[in-house]
Amino acid sequence: MTKKKKRIIIITSIVIIIIGLVLIFSPKKDSLISLEKTKVEKENISTLITATGSVKPINQVEVGTQVSGIIKKLYVDFNSIVKKGQLLAEIDKEVLDNDLKAMKSNLDASRIEFDYQKLNYNRQKELHTKQLISDAEFEQAKYNFDKSKTNYEMSQSNYTKIKTNIAYATIYSPIDGVVLKRAVEEGQTVAASFNTPTLFTIAQDLSKMQIVASVDEADIGEIREGQKVEFSVDAYPDEVFSGRVQQVRLNATTTTNVVTYEVIIDAPNENLKLKPGLTASVNIYTNEKKDVLGIPYKALSFKPDQKELGKKWIIQEPKDKKKKYVWITVGDTLKTKQIEIGINNGSRVEVIGGLKKGEEIIIGIQDNTIIKKEGSMFGPKR
Repeated sequence: MTKKKKRIIIITSIVIIIIGLVLIFSPKKDSLISLEKTKVEKENISTLITATGSVKPINQVEVGTQVSGIIKKLYVDFNSIVKKGQLLAEIDKEVLDNDLKAMKSNLDASRIEFDYQKLNYNRQKELHTKQLISDAEFEQAKYNFDKSKTNYEMSQSNYTKIKTNIAYATIYSPIDGVVLKRAVEEGQTVAASFNTPTLFTIAQDLSKMQIVASVDEADIGEIREGQKVEFSVDAYPDEVFSGRVQQVRLNATTTTNVVTYEVIIDAPNENLKLKPGLTASVNIYTNEKKDVLGIPYKALSFKPDQKELGKKWIIQEPKDKKKKYVWITVGDTLKTKQIEIGINNGSRVEVIGGLKKGEEIIIGIQDNTIIKKEGSMFGPKR
């Protein structure tokens, strides 16, 4: 035998010995498959719809001005508490007062002219009746009278308008509330030529707020007035607020092919924590069942696998797989039990019939496989 062959035989023998030692002293697995079970218990089950919305005052008024001019004086600021009829601001009235004087002069002049033409018309009418003047003279007198009457009425209207505008130059609060926004400064010019400029935004009674939530069209059919609502805001992440659905608005909004409806939610705010404009994460409880039999939803989706369970268990397949059922154990056999279910929130399911309180059902298979180390190729530890 050559040296080369001896070397090959020695190396091969060493490899075989190492493989044998690894097989002898490597950890062994004991497979311990068990059934995961739970008992049917009484519980409260709720279904809900989630949405987002914005916190808003129930009544919010934008106070503007119908006259142009310079803001002479402001009497309130942001967060000011105001009462109905309280003075908020004044617009400089100098130009308006001058216009009023001019209109008063025009009104006086037009009244004098009207009085004269009226007397003249009555006089000419009497003479025309007696045929002492021509038709042309009478018609001229009537024309002058009608014209003076129109001018007088126009002067009255213009004078009343200026007086009204002067009254509008003093801005009062239309409601009790708090000033959310002040949009002008003293000395600023406001122009009311084409629209009414907003000077203040006032919210009425911030102790009663509302949430305007957007609900998807797929969920809106389940929303009803009076349903319980819980919501949270980022300003108080650890606090849950309560409310009720007040109104489901019929007007739909479409954004990028997504249709939503506005749901108005009453949100009591006695401690004034909720501020206008906060974003609310809303849970609307569409159904609530108290003290009913409940099981985990995964019990309905459990399907035993003979290969996974091994020969320890016998699986008896259900006769009608279209029915709702759960799995139970009878001795060493896994059987199905037909049930009737009620509301389902995706986590818990209400059981209407087929099960009793305290019964055990299977919800899954638990793999308790452990690794046993029987020894070491270096000998047991001491």
